[in-house]
Amino acid sequence: MDLDKPPVRQPPQQQPEGCLVVAIRLPVRIVALVLVLPVRMAWDALVVACRFLNDLVLRPLGRALLWLGRVLVVLPLVGLWRYVVVPVGKALAWLGKVLVVAPLVRCHRYLLTPVGHALLWLYARVLTPAVIGLGAAVAWLARYLVVVPARWLYDWVLAPLGRAVAWCVLGVGRLLALLVTGVGWVLYWVARVLFVLPGLALWRWVLAPLGRAVAWCVLGVGRLLALLVTGVGWVLYWVARVLFVLPGLALWRWVLVPVGRVLALVGREVWDALRHAWRVAGHISLAVGRFFGTLLRWIFVEPVHWVYRSVLTPVGHVVRDGVLRPAAAAARAVGRTVRQSLAVARASVRQARADARRLLFGEPRQPQPVARREPSGRETRTLDSSTTALTKD
Repeated sequence: MDLDKPPVRQPPQQQPEGCLVVAIRLPVRIVALVLVLPVRMAWDALVVACRFLNDLVLRPLGRALLWLGRVLVVLPLVGLWRYVVVPVGKALAWLGKVLVVAPLVRCHRYLLTPVGHALLWLYARVLTPAVIGLGAAVAWLARYLVVVPARWLYDWVLAPLGRAVAWCVLGVGRLLALLVTGVGWVLYWVARVLFVLPGLALWRWVLAPLGRAVAWCVLGVGRLLALLVTGVGWVLYWVARVLFVLPGLALWRWVLVPVGRVLALVGREVWDALRHAWRVAGHISLAVGRFFGTLLRWIFVEPVHWVYRSVLTPVGHVVRDGVLRPAAAAARAVGRTVRQSLAVARASVRQARADARRLLFGEPRQPQPVARREPSGRETRTLDSSTTALTKD
């Protein structure tokens, strides 16, 4: 076996078809072709009409609307923005700068800043020493009038009195704690003898055996009920199986499945017939369309093309060479003559205006040459020349 050759893909093997499939396929495909062919031809005609409408109507109309929107909306808006909004905005910005920003800047620079510096100097040189001295005096008075007497009162009066009160409270608390401990021990033993020991005996010899007996009875009753429920469920299961499951299974296996297979076969064949009929109708519609297109071309397009090529083109060439080009040359010559005449007229008007201004106001003042102390041109300053302060006469 040659390993260099790629493996050849085997076509899928078709399943063997029965006589029922072959008997259904041909009539279904014929009926589907008869039903689908008018629909396919109408669809192809609608597609051709839509393309023709798009190429000859909608696209030129869209371009015309686009040009109209550009001329009527975009260009006026651009002109409004460029020649109205922008100059007005610049003028408003200049007015805001001149009327608001510049006065505020001058007010800040020449009024607020000097006043603030003066207030800061006044605070630093005058108010700060006065405040510091006043604070020191108040601190000294507070120290010797409040702090020293309060400290003496705390050390010799409040502290000894607080220690005495704390010792008395501690003694009374210890006495109360001893009394509460004794009373609690007595109450503990009384409660143990009167309540705990009788309750424990009642639980151990009465309630616990009675609870075990009740639990054993409840457990037996539960097991009996479970056994009864299990038996009833088993009976109901077999009744439902015999009355519903087995008939339903037989109906599904011997009726619904064969009918479903037949319906699936019919549906598959109908779908394949519709697809095949759609393809065949497409080929037929294409052939009919080509026939009508060829007929239309030979009836209309070729005569129009022959008339354009054999009649209109030579006539257009004759008109272009004999009429349009000489007319264009004459128009260019006339335009050139008119431009030269206008240029001569403008020069004459300019000269006449200069002569009138000279007669009315005289000759214009000529600039007087000024003696330059610096060297002119590419000359450099040297000690031999008199252009410096040391060598000037």
